[in-house]
Amino acid sequence: MFEFFWIWAWALLPLPWLIYRYAQPIAQPVAIRLPKLPDGIGHQQPDTRWRKLMVGLAWCALLGALARPVWYGDPIAINPEHRDMMLAVDLSGSMSIEDMITPNGDHIDRLTAVKQVLADFIERRQGDRLGLVLFAQHAYLQTPLTFDRDTVQQQLHRSVLGLIGQSTAIGEGLGIAAKTFIDSQAPQRVIILLSDGSNTAGVIQPIEAAELAARSDVTIYTIGIGAEVLQQRTFFSTRTVNPSQDLDEKTLTEIAQLTGGQYFRARNPQELEQIYQLIDQMEPVNTAQQTWRPREEIFRYPLALALLLTVLIALLRRRHG
Repeated sequence: MFEFFWIWAWALLPLPWLIYRYAQPIAQPVAIRLPKLPDGIGHQQPDTRWRKLMVGLAWCALLGALARPVWYGDPIAINPEHRDMMLAVDLSGSMSIEDMITPNGDHIDRLTAVKQVLADFIERRQGDRLGLVLFAQHAYLQTPLTFDRDTVQQQLHRSVLGLIGQSTAIGEGLGIAAKTFIDSQAPQRVIILLSDGSNTAGVIQPIEAAELAARSDVTIYTIGIGAEVLQQRTFFSTRTVNPSQDLDEKTLTEIAQLTGGQYFRARNPQELEQIYQLIDQMEPVNTAQQTWRPREEIFRYPLALALLLTVLIALLRRRHG
């Protein structure tokens, strides 16, 4: 979008014509009469049409600079208040168990199901700052808090099992996620922790990490993932097992209650999707927005043109007299 900030400056456009039309003419000097002009003088008069045109263009360019032209860029939406949300995802070896059944009847591993559902959840969190913590035998901050949801999605999809061990350091994952909120000024701070086991590694216990988060006014939602029944084929027959027997629901429930959150159970991708939709309702996205448009002052361009034309006019006057 383009506009003149001081558009009233264009009212001065007819000023040179008014001066030429109504101002008193300058008295002409007394002519000197010669009986004969030297050869080559008076045969060709300089053409002043181009000079007048350049003067007019210079005046228009000068007024264009005085009118202060401004170029506005595309509007940018800004959320005045945002929520800081950390996603803590389990990468222990048990996340490779293929006990998540899709609506089509296909069996996929737990981490694949988490990636599919969590990617949609991230996409819906427009206006929130998101971060990603991955934990197995140890925990580390994969993505710091950012408004760039695409980066968080890419880092989640690139995560693979086995890079940081086979154990489950729930407490360490919570601790690192809570630590990211130390300098946070957001009015709401949330951690969503997803695990399929119990705390078997790390230097901090999950309850201690939850108490640390509670002192920082952080709300934790915990999700236990994994089916309760899985049919395994043996050499002679098929047996029924519980692939989630290591899931510590008691600790996950206590973590959520300590911080004012809630514990959820996801036995398949459909339940996992419903859980994230429910969290969306419990922690709604802030829809209040402010719009800002970048503004660029471009008066320097017509001003440079006016100066250039002025220099050319001066050179022409000096050449032709």
